[in-house]
Amino acid sequence: MADEGLGSHKRDPIKASVGNAAAQRRRQHAVTVGKERREALMRTKRLCRVGVSGDFDEASIDDSDMMIEEDQAILEALTSAAVEELKLDVAYQGKGATEKRVNALRELRRFLSRSEFPPVEAALQAGAIPLLIQCLSFGSPDEQLLEAAWCLTNIAAGKPEETKALLPALPLLVAHLGEKSSLHVVEQCAWALGNVAGESEELRNVLLLQGALPALARMLLPNKRSTVRTAAWALSNLIKGPDPRAATELIKIDGIPDRIIRHLKKGDDELATEVAWVVVYLTALSNVATTILAKSDLVQVLVEILDMSTSLQLLIPVLRSLGNLVAGEPHITNFVLVVRHALTGDAIQALVKCLKSEHRILNKLLVQWSISG
Repeated sequence: MADEGLGSHKRDPIKASVGNAAAQRRRQHAVTVGKERREALMRTKRLCRVGVSGDFDEASIDDSDMMIEEDQAILEALTSAAVEELKLDVAYQGKGATEKRVNALRELRRFLSRSEFPPVEAALQAGAIPLLIQCLSFGSPDEQLLEAAWCLTNIAAGKPEETKALLPALPLLVAHLGEKSSLHVVEQCAWALGNVAGESEELRNVLLLQGALPALARMLLPNKRSTVRTAAWALSNLIKGPDPRAATELIKIDGIPDRIIRHLKKGDDELATEVAWVVVYLTALSNVATTILAKSDLVQVLVEILDMSTSLQLLIPVLRSLGNLVAGEPHITNFVLVVRHALTGDAIQALVKCLKSEHRILNKLLVQWSISG
């Protein structure tokens, strides 16, 4: 890597070529990781069955609510009817108009949550998106905003072309990440944006142009765990490249490096896992981010997690992040593995633990360590 500010760590041409090759492998691997992760995890994470708050939903989805495959046609018909009812209730301006809209939104949202593969196409063909955008307008009650954002979240969990249908709604979803919206609405909108960002580079670029990155980054600053967890997941989708500029922009936001380390140290396994994936993409794609994070306490924190945690879902991104750091500048590698450094013994102990693990994926990552380094 060749970031500004690292002039004292000059390398001869042979080392430079090796370093550049390692950086290129990290970037290519980050893209591959994103594809593998989405195939393995994104389906269950992207579909929102239970909302970000129980305040507005008296009953969560249970197994009895799930539709079997033979009922899919019925579910699609019910979804189309729910959109038609929403059209009427959005147009209605009489007494109890807000309650009618919220009830119609809730009904549509329930249909969009009651199948492994939601009837998104039926909702889109019936004209759901313009109605949901109208229901997202500022000044609307929180209950209405939450239900509308929840519907959009599950629509974004559909096929690529279905996710792309949210394009007209993106400015409002981003705008609701601001201080004027309640925390529950902010979190649900972030979930919807995370789904969109996870779909394609084209949609990520649209979100970046609309200011989604700094808005999501602000959500890492509070201490509400579910909010931070959702924001971190959405950010990991938004910065995963292959263009490194988003990762560089994120790490330069005031307070972000400190918050990343804080959430890794203080968060539960689920929260730390999402934050660790942010670190994976930061260190894989951005030389600037790698340098900033390597100068912090991040390496020590990652080694401690690697040594202490038993969560495979957390150990995978932690080990990837350490591998990215070790594959960086020689002085970063020395910082992690220098002889007689206090951290070296801890790192070796943690790596031995991974080598002894029955999980083959950890062993595979260690092999990639040796190749990258």
